[in-house]
Amino acid sequence: MWRLISLAAKTNEQMLLEFKSLIPFVESLGEVSAKHWNQPIAAGKWTLKDIICHLMLWDKYFYEGAIKKIILREPITTKQLDFNEFNANAVEYAKLLSEQTLIEQFVRYRTKIIDAAVGLTEEEFNQEYKDGDRKKFSVRKYLRSFIPHDKHHKKQIEQFLKP
Repeated sequence: MWRLISLAAKTNEQMLLEFKSLIPFVESLGEVSAKHWNQPIAAGKWTLKDIICHLMLWDKYFYEGAIKKIILREPITTKQLDFNEFNANAVEYAKLLSEQTLIEQFVRYRTKIIDAAVGLTEEEFNQEYKDGDRKKFSVRKYLRSFIPHDKHHKKQIEQFLKP
């Protein structure tokens, strides 16, 4: 019998596999028509393209400002951002990209995070570092917060694309 395991109880490897699982889902969106990519998923909501760009840019931000810095043993530069401004910028950036380019960028940054995290020791993965605001940051806590975020957007997309 299957049991649900909370993210807190999952191993680092399990969390990375779950984080990685969004890659094939996003890649499968390459089969979706341009009409669907550029249509709001519901009244007052983002388009499919906006959502994927939003996910990709968060991955890029955390990879470049935190995960990569941990690997290079440099100070983490991520800071608490104005989410509305960040997300508005993602929507604007999405307009500049083809669907295929956006999928490739998503896969690139998600893979960079996973590859970097796989190379960390258990201690480094769980260690609390100070971010650019001097707040605690760990790779584990990052994954614990972004996996539900991924699931939320995946569910929205699945509902939107349901025949």
